[in-house]
Parts: sequence; C-alpha cells; structure tokens
Amino acid sequence: MVEKVTIEIKRLPHGENLPFPQYMTPHAAGMDLVAAVETDTVIAPGQRKLIPTGICIALPPGFEAQVRPRSGLAINHGIGLLNAPGTIDADYRGEIKVIVANFGEEPFIVKRGDRIAQMVIKRVACAEWEVVDDLPPTERNDGGFGHTGK
Repeated sequence: MVEKVTIEIKRLPHGENLPFPQYMTPHAAGMDLVAAVETDTVIAPGQRKLIPTGICIALPPGFEAQVRPRSGLAINHGIGLLNAPGTIDADYRGEIKVIVANFGEEPFIVKRGDRIAQMVIKRVACAEWEVVDDLPPTERNDGGFGHTGK
C-alpha cells in the first residue's frame, strides 16, 4: 500500500493556467513539474538556466521533495538537471525552480507548460551523532572506489 500525504500548494501569478504537479501513471514515483516561463526559453548546448514552475509548497515535517531529471529529456535531447536530485526542505516556502542544463548538441527550447522535471516526495530521518572510538567492523571496512573489482 502506498502512503498518502497531503501537501499544501500555492500557485503564483506566472503559474496561472498551468497544471499542478501530477503523476502520469498509476504507479509513478515522481510527479511531473512544468515550466512556468512567460516566453520560449532557449538553452544553448553547454548552457544552464533556472526555470520557474509557478508553485510553492508546504511539506509536512518529516518529508522532503526531490527534484529529478526526466529520462526522456535526457536520452532524446541531452537535457539534465544540475544539483540533482535537488532537495526541497519541509521549511522552504519559496517557488520551486529547476536548474536545467543542456548537455546535448542542439539548442533546447523550453516552452510554457513543458514537463521539465519530476518531483518525488520522500520521508526523511534526522541524524543524531554518537561519538565512538571504533566503528563496528564489516566485510568491506574502509574499501573505497573500485575495491570490488569489475
């Protein structure tokens, strides 16, 4: 059974007439976020732009929203997100904006209402540190990058 959580959402004036984040299939983990640009925005190869979504949210304590790339944009156009996954904390009340980067070879045009990213709602735990002299051993111990071979 999938846990449901109610999240308050506010539409900003430049987000008028755009859909709220929504799941595109019944078992999707991420909701699509759309671009609330006023005019077409061109992102040249190697360039990045901050794209507004026209919404603000109020997550309940104990939750975060992760903003992630859309796989179709990545494979078809070389479009990714910087700082991905981006974290929206439960105490943030500003507009959700997405740092869109063009890793492709052609300019990419973001149009009003384009699905530009996805947002996944996750539970979070807050860590408390316990200082110890030694950590419990594991089979891996301090094995780092490449320690398991090919």
